[in-house]
Amino acid sequence: MMEEVMMNNNILFSEKYAGVVSINLFVTLLWGCIVIGHLLEENRWMNESITAIVIGLCTGCVILITTGGTKSHLMVFSQDLFFIYLLPPIIFNAGFQVKKKQFFRNFMTIILFGVVGTLISFGIVFLGATQLFKKMNVGSLEIGDYLAIGTIFSATDSVCTLQVLNQDETPLLYSLVFGEGVVNDATSVVLFNAIQNFDLTRINSTTALQLIGNFLYLFTISTLLGVFAGLLSAYIIRKLYFGRHSTDREVALMILMAYLSYMLSELFELSAILTVFFCGIVMSHYTWHNVTESSRITTKHTFATMSFIAEIFIFLYVGMDALDIEKWKVVSSSPGKSIGVSSVLLGLVLVGRAAFVFPLSFLSNLTKKSPNDKITLRQQVIVWWAGLIRGAVSVALAYKKFTTAGYTQLTGNAMMITSTITVVLFSTVVFGLITKPLVRYLVPQANLTRSLSSEPSSPKSFTIPLLGNGHDSEANTAQTQQLTRPTSLRMLLSTPSHTVHHYWRKFDNSVMRPTFGGRGFMPFVPGSPTEQSVRPW
Repeated sequence: MMEEVMMNNNILFSEKYAGVVSINLFVTLLWGCIVIGHLLEENRWMNESITAIVIGLCTGCVILITTGGTKSHLMVFSQDLFFIYLLPPIIFNAGFQVKKKQFFRNFMTIILFGVVGTLISFGIVFLGATQLFKKMNVGSLEIGDYLAIGTIFSATDSVCTLQVLNQDETPLLYSLVFGEGVVNDATSVVLFNAIQNFDLTRINSTTALQLIGNFLYLFTISTLLGVFAGLLSAYIIRKLYFGRHSTDREVALMILMAYLSYMLSELFELSAILTVFFCGIVMSHYTWHNVTESSRITTKHTFATMSFIAEIFIFLYVGMDALDIEKWKVVSSSPGKSIGVSSVLLGLVLVGRAAFVFPLSFLSNLTKKSPNDKITLRQQVIVWWAGLIRGAVSVALAYKKFTTAGYTQLTGNAMMITSTITVVLFSTVVFGLITKPLVRYLVPQANLTRSLSSEPSSPKSFTIPLLGNGHDSEANTAQTQQLTRPTSLRMLLSTPSHTVHHYWRKFDNSVMRPTFGGRGFMPFVPGSPTEQSVRPW
């Protein structure tokens, strides 16, 4: 009896020790990724995503050699790890840092690319995979599997793309890619969840309508939940004003409310990505202005740091997991077929993206009166190319659909997992490296600078950066309004001021801000860190 107890204790100790060693190695690798990425940033070719993937691949090779080819990763991939712990800070920070005026003024084009474009890409990948994979005899894949493949490979990777592009040099392209990337990820996950909730053995017109209705329901309710969570945090912090005693409470409440909105969305089986994104937008518009100045600085850098670490962690693990020997053993008997499947998927990604970028850009240009607001052909090519990169969302959805706890013994499922990893690695490294010189070639720096300096400063222009390091200031707003004020009756008629944004601003200033706070509605307390920057209301 004592021997069994001691044996169990030894097993538990060895497992705990192995876990501690794995965490230490992973933290060390993260540190190395940040340092090496910083050193390689000077050449303007590499970025943290590609650096992390390369380091992950090298680490996987070392582990393969040292373990005799039995394993290649430190930790088994977990969908819960990705969706519950790593993805929330990335998406929330994207919503929190977004420049709201440009995002919502360009909202229709972003939605056109992010929703309609994703659905077009999904349809092309789904139909192409259905027809070609059956001829290639990939495995026992059902209709639900093909629909899942469509959603998996319609999810772009805005993280890596935004690291490649520079919003100061290419603000128009940065705006389009960022806005589409966030909405695209949310649309892909919503569509994936909607498909999983239906019995697809019998597809008819009623099922298709129900699928569309479920998609719209998830999209709408998820957005409303995020807005509600953001408004609730703004109202509570404004009324109680925790900064009187401790800025730590304000920061803690913002972090916990953002994470609570994400987890509530997961609990109700909604789109957590959409929820936490709009929660970040609302918090930056109301809650952020209700806290003390020290809390503003702290939250801004805290959210950005958490997002940065999560991004590096994801790409490091994707690179390491690509060499997982167990998945490749299942498909090792047919390497030619595996390469063929990956090539077909990559080709469908290329075609599916081109099928909506150019036509939808044409439609978007029809609604733009100013030539400066229209997307040129060269810019369309860059948008098409930059959105070809596939990343962690695709890998996570593939694992969620085709594996159990990261493992599978089914040939078809293993083929999909290995092909997804192949497409992600190839698109991230190859397309990511080529994006920068492609931008330099199609949009020369001299011409770009000259065009930016000669363009009128219009608040509706796409050339204004969408994502910034800080939040809008009243001075910038006043300057923009002064520059765009109509100077003649002809300009007033050609550029009407009573837009949707105009009415929203009136409603926001008269109803929302007095209730939930925001810029200009911060309560004044003597001795507060914001005493010098905020006037009493």
